[in-house]
Amino acid sequence: MHNLTTSLEWQKLMLHHQEMQNTHLRNLFQTDAKRFTKFSLTAANIFLDYSKNRITEKTITLLATLAEQAQIKKHATDMFSGKIINTTEKRAVLHTALRDLKTTAIKVNNINIVPEIRAVLKQMGQCVEKIRERKWLGFSGKPIVNIVNIGIGGSHLGPMMVTKALTPYADNNLTYHFVSNIDGTSIAEALKHLNPEETIFIVASKTFTTQETLANATSAKNWLLKHAPKAKDAIKHHFLAVTAAPKKARESGIAENNIFPFWDWVGGRYSLWSAIGLSIAIAIGMDNFYALLHGAYTMDQHFLDAPITKNMPIILALLSIWNINFWDTRSLAIIPYDQYLEYFPAYLQQLIMESNGKRVRSDGNNVSYKTAPAIWGGVGTDGQHAFHQALLQRTQIIPVDFILPLKSHNHLDNHHLLLCANCFAQSQALMQGKTLEEVCTELQEQKLSPSEIEALAPHKVIPGNSPSNTILIDQVDPSTLGSLIALYEHKTFVEGIIWEINSFDQWGVELGKQLCHELTAKLQGKNSNLLDSSTEGLIKKYIASH
Repeated sequence: MHNLTTSLEWQKLMLHHQEMQNTHLRNLFQTDAKRFTKFSLTAANIFLDYSKNRITEKTITLLATLAEQAQIKKHATDMFSGKIINTTEKRAVLHTALRDLKTTAIKVNNINIVPEIRAVLKQMGQCVEKIRERKWLGFSGKPIVNIVNIGIGGSHLGPMMVTKALTPYADNNLTYHFVSNIDGTSIAEALKHLNPEETIFIVASKTFTTQETLANATSAKNWLLKHAPKAKDAIKHHFLAVTAAPKKARESGIAENNIFPFWDWVGGRYSLWSAIGLSIAIAIGMDNFYALLHGAYTMDQHFLDAPITKNMPIILALLSIWNINFWDTRSLAIIPYDQYLEYFPAYLQQLIMESNGKRVRSDGNNVSYKTAPAIWGGVGTDGQHAFHQALLQRTQIIPVDFILPLKSHNHLDNHHLLLCANCFAQSQALMQGKTLEEVCTELQEQKLSPSEIEALAPHKVIPGNSPSNTILIDQVDPSTLGSLIALYEHKTFVEGIIWEINSFDQWGVELGKQLCHELTAKLQGKNSNLLDSSTEGLIKKYIASH
């Protein structure tokens, strides 16, 4: 390890940043007619326009040198080959192996994991076929038509996001429900209109100890048995488990044949490619699930093979480093212009913030620079009537990733044309803004008096010079969605390597779990340990209300 911020590469970027201080994006476009061509690229059926970032060719050269110094390509090879890169948990990181259907041998601790991966895919296929062909029967002999995925974090966000995104490919004769929150309302609302005779539950938990998931699974089990008190094997017909702890799943009463394993080298937020994606596969069918895997594999190969300056995940990561560490941006807005992608910002929120929201380097020393930004967003055009005001007349610069399919699954009049126009307009407005002179000219043409112009003009000035990327895809389909997800996975990985942090642990999450266990006992009157006055006061309020 070395000190990133004192490295020669970093210092050169600092000097270049000073040179760029008074450069406006509007002027960069005016002086270079080929800017769009220079700063755009295509990979795995995804087109990236990154020309609306505050960069020049020199910027990209300096950032590429930073990536070379960080040995990005070597680290990528280490990950794909199964080396122990999650150092704090002493684990390999091999979600990429789950979508590699060509390689015959990938080893972890000298054991070839490929046969296990193939076996689970076969097991998934058998389950998917049985449910989709209405051959999986409930305790009363009725076919299963309601799928309820119970998980949290990666065991919830991935399946929910992908299933929603691929709605046009789903079996519409089945219903899909996703329960995560320990708030009883979540499971209660999901079950409210379901028939237990026709409902199957997928309990998705890597450790099978996750409090929220087990609490919801218990409530689901009680609901089922309440309606099937004489059905001795109701659990066998209505519960599946996806876990890296199959013994615990068996102990909970789930049948051996209904347990779908995955492995400790699959991180939760990277797990949708594993059996955690069972609910996805049921919805869209195994052929489409394989297409999803293949799309991700295609991006994997691009990431491994393409040179740094033509490598889409690396470019996105370098632009992120440039914006966060040199332009002092604190957040990133993800704005998909597609209703089917409404959960994509939340999915990326976990992927990026749980991976790179770290203050300690891999060597145990504190970082001296910012790492993960706050990730947020929402679908366009809804955001234009809400948070885009803060993007355009900002007091802090917020970079944006716009994501737009060029074709819609729903051809209604000129809806999609208007959607595209809105997306392109927002990225243009963020880039060029509107000057005071332009505002005044516009108001003069509207016949406003000089005093009215003087009063109104400052309110209509838009500074522009806000960076954004525009990601175009042909259509939201399984393969392209797989590529898109993998793009952001690898971007996040590259950021972590440059920041010298471990992107694959989440120790911050563990503290809350530990304290919750202690406070649960306190709320039940089983723990007399004194706490801080605020927590003690809140507990007393709870006890008094019950």
